[in-house]
Amino acid sequence: MSSTAEPRRGHGDRVRREHRAGARHVALALFFAFAAPIAAAQAPLQTVPRVDLDRYAGRWHEIATIPAFFQRKCARDTEAMYRPGDDGMLVVVNSCTRADGGREDIEGRARVVEPVSNARLEVSFVRFLGTWWFVFGGDYVVIGLDPDYRWALVAHPSRKYGWILARAPSLPPALLADLAGRLAAQGYDACDFVLTPQGGSGAPPPAPRLCDVAVPR
Repeated sequence: MSSTAEPRRGHGDRVRREHRAGARHVALALFFAFAAPIAAAQAPLQTVPRVDLDRYAGRWHEIATIPAFFQRKCARDTEAMYRPGDDGMLVVVNSCTRADGGREDIEGRARVVEPVSNARLEVSFVRFLGTWWFVFGGDYVVIGLDPDYRWALVAHPSRKYGWILARAPSLPPALLADLAGRLAAQGYDACDFVLTPQGGSGAPPPAPRLCDVAVPR
């Protein structure tokens, strides 16, 4: 925070932060805009029967993901936090640790598009004039969910990206193998997923692929 003697510096820092956030929002919008046409050629994803959004809320650790360009600054400790918003949507905050130890975070909104199951949502990180612009948003499809909400599989119809999320920062290899099989049944290649480092400091070693660490039951 700047002192009262340096008001312009504080304003400039805020403007630069807003510009950086705006650049991330544009990157996400462009990614989803190009990913959407690809999805049309893919088989439909099979969702879970029902997602209780109250139970789904809270902190999730990213266990594995298909690397995406908008996460290129993330070195470790990638997390997603969900909570109900005042506007009836879910508040989404994605955060991670950079290689230099600093934190990156971005806030968005998720809205349900399939209210029977709550398993299909749209997520937007683009806000303009006080409105969240879902025309630039991306599909968020829950295709796997532990009965006790200990882990979740989140997909996109294009299969160009996806996530394994968990309440704990790691999952045992046997469970990872089971989840890899579930992803394969939905048209994914488990070797496209890499494990996300959790904990530690500095730049992590190259992340192993899901197919190399998942031990069959």
